[in-house]
Amino acid sequence: MRQSMLFLGFLLVFLSLALPGTQGKVFPRCDMVKILRQEDFEGFVGSTVADWMCLVEYESSYNTKAYNDNGSSRDYGIFQINSKYWCSEGKNSGSKNACNVNCTKLLDDNIEDDIECAKKIAQVARGLTPWYGWKNRCQGKDLSSYVKDC
Repeated sequence: MRQSMLFLGFLLVFLSLALPGTQGKVFPRCDMVKILRQEDFEGFVGSTVADWMCLVEYESSYNTKAYNDNGSSRDYGIFQINSKYWCSEGKNSGSKNACNVNCTKLLDDNIEDDIECAKKIAQVARGLTPWYGWKNRCQGKDLSSYVKDC
């Protein structure tokens, strides 16, 4: 009995180290505000940092590994960038890959490529309307609480 418990303990430790985590980096609110300000999101395509913060909250909960399977396409990363138009899932994915990035790169903790692509999407759309999280939950609302005390 003791031997099987010891084996089970080792197995659990091994699996926790060997299997990749499903949880990415979850940015604290004020850290994300700081990043968006540094990356000149304030005023970009007529939006505010608060708009982008609300978008990120409802699209990914500030999680870099957020992933959503929509059936015919998938959304990747902290900005939930769609594979049909903006990133490539592989050689024959049929994506337009307008951001010239592999979709899996949008799931790592380095969000520089995510930021570049999100800005491109917003610039092409002349706003944040491609993101349903923003359109349905943030547009036209007082979002000042997203940046308060940051």
